[in-house]
Amino acid sequence: MKLHVIRAAGALLSLYLLGLSGVVLAATADPAITVLSPMGKPPAIQMLAMAPRLDTLKGKTIYVVDDGFVGGDVLLNEIVAWFGRNMPEVKAVYRRKAGGFTADDPVLWAEIKEKGDAMIMGMGH
Repeated sequence: MKLHVIRAAGALLSLYLLGLSGVVLAATADPAITVLSPMGKPPAIQMLAMAPRLDTLKGKTIYVVDDGFVGGDVLLNEIVAWFGRNMPEVKAVYRRKAGGFTADDPVLWAEIKEKGDAMIMGMGH
């Protein structure tokens, strides 16, 4: 409850300091006020089950996919190199996804479905 009061007070102070007009607080006998959360409500999502775990990685092709986050290629190429040093029977393939974080890359997804057995997706942040 205290966190909500602090957030509400912070929001009101921000509005006051920014000089935003049109904000009206009704005076009532009850000293409590009602404010709206600036966080909003995220849209509903459909949960998907994870892919089944492989019994073994021997002889498998693992795609290591970069979403383009700065420096992600360094880490993900090190993962590919790790497989080469420690599990040479596993083929690790580095690919960078086209577009930004949320962009689709149907060409890469088709390649992975056709040639890959598993994927490691490197997500920035």
